Amino acid sequence: MPDEPHAEDPRGALEAQMSADLRQLNAESDQITRVFAQRNNLTANDFRALLYVMVADSQGEPLTAGALGHRMQVTGGAVTHLVERLIASNHIRRASHAADRRKVMLHYDDHGMAVARAFFAPLGGHMRDAIADLPDADLEAAHRVFEAMCGAMQTYSEALGDDK
Repeated sequence: MPDEPHAEDPRGALEAQMSADLRQLNAESDQITRVFAQRNNLTANDFRALLYVMVADSQGEPLTAGALGHRMQVTGGAVTHLVERLIASNHIRRASHAADRRKVMLHYDDHGMAVARAFFAPLGGHMRDAIADLPDADLEAAHRVFEAMCGAMQTYSEALGDDK
């Protein structure tokens, strides 16, 4: 593997462990989201779309259907069908852009958010329990690490040609 640690390189070993942790976190997350999707009659693409809409919404940068389609690398017709299905199931909703009423933005719907909260709230409890004994300084440091890793992943994604 490209991130194999070298005994004489403690920093490299630590970075390799973090990469392994990130892979494990991704695998565990993938398993949990598969169960959520199954229980809510969602396809893998439905869940991906919901995740993109939620992340964009929470960052204050909601997506248009076109931007969602581009992000998911699907055709206009496919994203239209996907969006219509998610609206019909009350997972997302459309709203006019605040500054440009011609633009239609996608937002997580209250019903969709309630469904997600009901499923993921116990996970939040497990996570709070898992980090309860960690000092705030450790959590702040972990947040900086997650931010840096997400930034690196975004940079790599853009370099691959996935410019969202």
